[in-house]
Amino acid sequence: MTKPLRSLLFIPGDSDKKLAKVAKCGADAVILDLEDAVGMANKPEARNKVADFLFGFPREAEGAPQLWVRINPFDSGLAESDLAAVVPSRPDGIMLPKPDGPEDCVRLSNLLDHMELAHGVAPGSIGIIPVATETAASPFRLGDYATAGLKRLRGLTWGAEDLAAALGATGNRGEDGEWLFTFRLVRSLTLMAAHAAGVPAIETLQADFRDEAGLLASSRQARAEGFSGRLAIHPAQVGPINEGFTPSADEIEHARRVIAAFDAEPGAGVVGLDGKMLDMPHLKAARRTLGLAGEG
Repeated sequence: MTKPLRSLLFIPGDSDKKLAKVAKCGADAVILDLEDAVGMANKPEARNKVADFLFGFPREAEGAPQLWVRINPFDSGLAESDLAAVVPSRPDGIMLPKPDGPEDCVRLSNLLDHMELAHGVAPGSIGIIPVATETAASPFRLGDYATAGLKRLRGLTWGAEDLAAALGATGNRGEDGEWLFTFRLVRSLTLMAAHAAGVPAIETLQADFRDEAGLLASSRQARAEGFSGRLAIHPAQVGPINEGFTPSADEIEHARRVIAAFDAEPGAGVVGLDGKMLDMPHLKAARRTLGLAGEG
């Protein structure tokens, strides 16, 4: 079974210091960033650093994270050069910023088809995760990911900062620290779109990397809602995120008992457990819990 991606940590592609710490960062995936974390003058150097890093990283080491690359958006004119630099080094996936809809992922997938073939990379092995809400048009297209036939799609995530900029908003949170209505709406639509497409829903980042308690609480809440993992911008966020998206021992044991109860009555639509009646949604929830725990 593929290991669930609970934590996805951004690392600037031009930072030797931060790249050197990837192996021990504890994240399930590292996103080597060629976009926002890299200044325009440093982008060519960052491409080369990321390509070299991908080529030399010990992928099979115990606890090694998946290695993804966030390229620049298509309208920047830099995306194809980013791909040409990194695809030969076989990243696990590409994070696509600022798509207007699934057609941009189709475009990316077609480019990957050709580049994988040209460089002897296993066909279809490089996945795609779009940051699916960073333009004003993109939220209207979220439901279309479910019917776009994107075999490379590995998840959907959302972004609040670029969306705020696209909308001319002066902020995205209220005085109480909670998302303003527009951003709550987009977050919920991303969650539903991911599940409709049959891929993990990935929660957006928390900008305040010092608030580890708040991050843990909000990550637990996100998991309760149906998110499977979360973006991180600082190594200190990895631990709370991993904990928040990992079911507790009690949850795992309960899920096993729910599944066992249904297994004991094959074909039953309803079973009893601990004085409660459980039906198919409870069985699905139990399987999801074990999936998040890396079982099943």
